[in-house]
Amino acid sequence: MTPPKIETRTIEVTSSDITLPVYMAMPAGNGPFGAVVVLQEIFGVNGHIRDITERIARAGYIALAPALYHRQAPGFETGYTPEDIQVGRQCKVQTKADELLSDIQATIDYAKTLPQVKAGGVGCIGFCFGGHVAYLAATLQDTSAIASFYGAGIPDTAFGPGPVALDRTPQITGTLHCFFGTEDASIPATAVEQIRSTLQQAKIDYKIFEYEGAGHGFFCDRRGSYNSDAAADAWEKVKALFAEKIGG
Repeated sequence: MTPPKIETRTIEVTSSDITLPVYMAMPAGNGPFGAVVVLQEIFGVNGHIRDITERIARAGYIALAPALYHRQAPGFETGYTPEDIQVGRQCKVQTKADELLSDIQATIDYAKTLPQVKAGGVGCIGFCFGGHVAYLAATLQDTSAIASFYGAGIPDTAFGPGPVALDRTPQITGTLHCFFGTEDASIPATAVEQIRSTLQQAKIDYKIFEYEGAGHGFFCDRRGSYNSDAAADAWEKVKALFAEKIGG
């Protein structure tokens, strides 16, 4: 089967004090299409994140990946060596939640100006650092369907001043699906249970999926921790979430 045609380009959006590059992939045609914001790992909007953005476009959505490190390191993207991880983490600790949320909202606002984008809520998907940021993004009124992949630090780490992401749980208005591997050294089982308990107490519409034997980064086919079975199952669940909540 011939894959659906998509178009890709980098656009710019204005977010508070900066102009932010956003990698965008969109299906050919007039739509209307749902919009999905893709949130990067610590490695920037690299080849893997661009691939996911394009994959979402082929599934029938306009997908946009903002460069969340643009304030710290314009144009930053890297691979997965220990040195790359160290640099990526250095950028991460310089981010601030209010700026991240501003960047995501600016991306959403841009998407809503596109004639091909259908009215209503948007989707959001994030991985690693972006999985944590996706939990924050779930508090935005415009996000209707949020997929958070192995976001470390949700219960106990804040980006800059302000509360940790878990303390913002009562502000979540959309449907949140969280994906974790049981062998993730960055996210202990106690953290997953804290997240589950807090979501239950706040009466959030959520699901948590845990994959036996999967480690951190199991969705990324460019990392040694890639788990094809877990990734395939998670992708089907993400597609079902977006289809139900924002439509194709």
